[in-house]
Amino acid sequence: MAGEADREGAEAPFWRTTTLEAMSEAEWESLCDGCGRCCLNKLEDWDTGAIAWTNVACKLLDHGTCRCTNYPNRAEIVPDCISLTPEEVRTLSWLPPTCGYRLVADGKDLPWWHPLVSGDPETVHAAGISVRDRVVDETGIVLEDYENHLVEWPARVPRAGISPRRPAAKALKSVIGRRRA
Repeated sequence: MAGEADREGAEAPFWRTTTLEAMSEAEWESLCDGCGRCCLNKLEDWDTGAIAWTNVACKLLDHGTCRCTNYPNRAEIVPDCISLTPEEVRTLSWLPPTCGYRLVADGKDLPWWHPLVSGDPETVHAAGISVRDRVVDETGIVLEDYENHLVEWPARVPRAGISPRRPAAKALKSVIGRRRA
């Protein structure tokens, strides 16, 4: 794996050449795309083990940035917050299909909208991957009301997340109407 070159001859990015276990802390943390899906409360059927997603977000999730507002201390504030490890990434069935950790663990590449690929932390939001503008805060919601907040979208890859958006027709007209020099 190490030293593998991509199609253009440049050195392949670390997530293609380094195992999850061998990544530095900075590399590991950068695999998080900032979507916030893992910060949504989930319900588990005790009989079947099936997971049901809700749009109820952890009280520490900033709904605009989709990042934890107190990441270093999250485990003390939210005792059931999961600190992902390479082993857990491979065994937690509820990680969203868009999760960078899950994708790399499964031997897949990161998608176009991932900030490590795009170079822009906003692409995860533009592609409709993040929870931005789609969640409610858990503060004040009683457990019995969680069933009123069941959603399916966190377990799916939105169409816009599959490939980059094409240029608008307006932008194409300016190219089509141009004369050759």
